[in-house]
Amino acid sequence: MLQEGGATGPHGGDGGERLPYPPLLIITDRQQARAPLEDILGAAFAAGCRWASIREKDLGSRDQIALAARLKPIARRWRARLTLHGDPALAYATGLDGVHLPAGTDPSMARALLREDALIGISLHAPADAEALIADVVDYAILGPAYVTTSKPGYGPALGRDGIAAIVRATRVPIVAIGGITAATTGEIQAAGAAGIAVMGGVMRAEDPAQEVKSLLTALSTSAANSTFPSARGLPD
Repeated sequence: MLQEGGATGPHGGDGGERLPYPPLLIITDRQQARAPLEDILGAAFAAGCRWASIREKDLGSRDQIALAARLKPIARRWRARLTLHGDPALAYATGLDGVHLPAGTDPSMARALLREDALIGISLHAPADAEALIADVVDYAILGPAYVTTSKPGYGPALGRDGIAAIVRATRVPIVAIGGITAATTGEIQAAGAAGIAVMGGVMRAEDPAQEVKSLLTALSTSAANSTFPSARGLPD
């Protein structure tokens, strides 16, 4: 079991220390989910994941708040961080641990609204976007697609190792790669300099979400032991 589940370095820290640990983010999508989100996140947290984000933008504000209220106790049980993809004001209303913003959003507004230790991330797709990020405001940036993904078919060209590495070099903000990532490709993502990985469909569609999470965490641990990956610490058994 994780002894310091969900631990995060102080805001404005360096590299992967700013991310929840282990650096694996599970993003929800109830349209792809084979089971209720409560069951999937419960299984993911039990397997060692300590970071998830609610991404159900088709729901109205009231329904998103209600969903957050159902999922938050599950995260708290495992000392996991639970954030919201979308509106900072809505994240504030839910009482979650932070917000993930769309590309092009001003993160300083979210930082001003949310508490100082809130986890604030943003999506990006190009080096120019990465260069504009302010490390003292943004804790991480999600970059993708790393590979062709069934969750978002046609969503931009796959970046691959070289594309990810170029954007990692363009910013001091930790990069979390997303899109078509599996246990088999985790090592390449780490070698490109990403500080973490994010997975949606691979866990949402899994027959056994806990086993899928364990496979990802094992891959993170194995690759980190043989690299300079920013969060190279032992993962939970």
